Amino acid sequence: MTRDINGAFKEAADFVDIIKKPFGAVSIEERKAIATETVENFRDHINKGFLEYRKSVTEAGSFAVTEWTGQGSIMIDALDREYIDILGGFGLYSYGIRHPKIVEAVKAQLDRSPQYSQEMLDPLRAKLARVIAKLTPGDIQYGFFANSGTEAVEGAMKLAKFYTGKKGFISMLKGFHGKTLGSLSLMGKSDYRAPLLPLLEGMRHVPFGDADAVEAELKKAQAVGDDIAGVVVEPLQGEAGAIVPPDDFLPRLREICDKYGVLLIADEVQTGFGRTGKIFGVDHWDVAPDIMCFGKALGGGVVPMSGFFSTPKIWKVMEPNPFMHTTTTGGNPIACASALAAITVMQEEDLPAQAAKKGEYVKKRLGELSDKHPGILEKVTGKGLLLGMHFTNDEIGYAVASGLFARGVITAGTLTNAKCIRFEPALNIPMDLLDEALNRMEDVFKSLPKS
Repeated sequence: MTRDINGAFKEAADFVDIIKKPFGAVSIEERKAIATETVENFRDHINKGFLEYRKSVTEAGSFAVTEWTGQGSIMIDALDREYIDILGGFGLYSYGIRHPKIVEAVKAQLDRSPQYSQEMLDPLRAKLARVIAKLTPGDIQYGFFANSGTEAVEGAMKLAKFYTGKKGFISMLKGFHGKTLGSLSLMGKSDYRAPLLPLLEGMRHVPFGDADAVEAELKKAQAVGDDIAGVVVEPLQGEAGAIVPPDDFLPRLREICDKYGVLLIADEVQTGFGRTGKIFGVDHWDVAPDIMCFGKALGGGVVPMSGFFSTPKIWKVMEPNPFMHTTTTGGNPIACASALAAITVMQEEDLPAQAAKKGEYVKKRLGELSDKHPGILEKVTGKGLLLGMHFTNDEIGYAVASGLFARGVITAGTLTNAKCIRFEPALNIPMDLLDEALNRMEDVFKSLPKS
């Protein structure tokens, strides 16, 4: 593409005019043009691979599904087509889309101050840190805010290395912690790691749920003087398919880490703030980590927000030079306003309890569907509303995802990875919408060819 400065300015200004129009004032012709152009822009300026990867979205009739608005658990595209959202932004929308109390708080703070000066002390960041310190288990007290989950994991790794003076980490096979280089080094999948090797040295990967394997690695590292700074674990593995570990796994990790003098780092980016039926995933096993990482739902699904928190003893290494780890935009006032409002919503609506109750209901319904329509759904895993639907193969999984999409239900099955599809709606999804999504799923099961 040739440089066109005036054209760039005009296109930006034209789209800002559309953004500023009152809801409903953008004509259907304008929205059709936006839908068409969006596909072209993804093809020419983002990544054309997405168009192949999300065929069920980009080949929806004459116009691709172009996100436009939404509320609660309903998404509406640019052509006013409605979809029940059971994907929940992979955990982003724990409170639903555009929760009014969260949006209200963000708008109010936006009118006061959207960013901080970097020099004065900002009250929202300090208050949010205090609130999280009170919410978290054990002696967690100090924290740092960033913008994305992978930044939280990177910060946790940095803190662990800084505190222990050691370089190595143990993480879990099939684990997911983000795609920046440090987080990627922890990842337990070759797909994203292999093309970028070598990554950080000193990484070891063991099967999720196998505490004996963790201890064996620590013994070997101790024997050869190749020390480990921390063990990094998701309380439940999300990306791997909502996998729940044995009940003794997290408690044993706590004991083993104490025994060998390494830090236990819980990646709660997806499991935190009610998703699994408790405030945090580790709460299912009453385990207090040394460092906790947060993201996704922390920002209320309105403003991106993440953070990592630890104990006073560990955090003390950050005090002599507080500029050892900084960010320009992390913990900005509108993100903190969004997070504080989200925490109040979690409490007012008792979202962890809603997740626990609805999760059991969904598992029961899916079990009944599996019995009625054998050969489609092998099993359902997970806790709360972090559930994995494991199909007999990729083809069936994609047929289910595509069939749901055609019936107005948003999931995340793709052509290349659909054997397991997460069922991860807003924690406050109304029961009638949950039932409707499950009814449409049964319609899809009925439509599949019998094996």
